[in-house]
Amino acid sequence: MSWFVYIIEASDNSLYTGITTDLERRFQQHSCGTGAKYFNGRSPVKFVYTEVADNRSRASVREAQIKKLTRAQKQQLIMR
Repeated sequence: MSWFVYIIEASDNSLYTGITTDLERRFQQHSCGTGAKYFNGRSPVKFVYTEVADNRSRASVREAQIKKLTRAQKQQLIMR
């Protein structure tokens, strides 16, 4: 099973980073309010970045690395 690290652009132009095994399902969860609390008061707009990881552990490590980046660094990652 593949894991994905993703960045979603929110309705307030902020960036949310997470992991999942099913990108479409996770986006729907965020849209319906059953995903992360981060989307209370804002809506997910679109995926702006996705990356495949071999397992949950590697996905979690990569998620943590991305979350530590500045917004400018995340924008550079997205533009690659």
